[in-house]
Amino acid sequence: MQTTIRKATPADIPAIYNLICELAIFEKEPNAVEITEEELYRYGFSDEAFYKCFVAEVQEKVVGIALFYFRFSTWKGKAVHLEDLIVTQSFRGKGIGQALYDEVLLYSQNEGVRRVQWEVLDWNQNAIDFYEKSGTTILKDWYLAQMHTKELAAYTKDKNSRLDESI
Repeated sequence: MQTTIRKATPADIPAIYNLICELAIFEKEPNAVEITEEELYRYGFSDEAFYKCFVAEVQEKVVGIALFYFRFSTWKGKAVHLEDLIVTQSFRGKGIGQALYDEVLLYSQNEGVRRVQWEVLDWNQNAIDFYEKSGTTILKDWYLAQMHTKELAAYTKDKNSRLDESI
């Protein structure tokens, strides 16, 4: 089975979206996906591009993705956040996830980042083992904090903006 890893193109958006939905089901959050294919295009391939993505192809079919973006650490400087590494269920265990992971890490190394980070669910022991095998440190003493649209709107409702438009 020949696997090709390459940069995603706009033509890959439907496959990327389908893999995101498949991941949501795997992570027991089937109704959590709010992003649209239009947003995937806008934030990945337009002048507003924010993320980068590698795809894994087998026989010209996208079977996996690694979606990531740059971030900045006050301690480390330039960093990469690996948002999702997804391989469709029927192609897991065939080295495709490893190939995508390697591509992101090689890209990050070439970009001079000092840290690559991501989250992994505490019940996904296969993923934890996979990452630890590569030398990753799993931080167990940090909590992940998130605020979603509803909570963000409620919190900021009565706040006056103090941000300068030039930011």
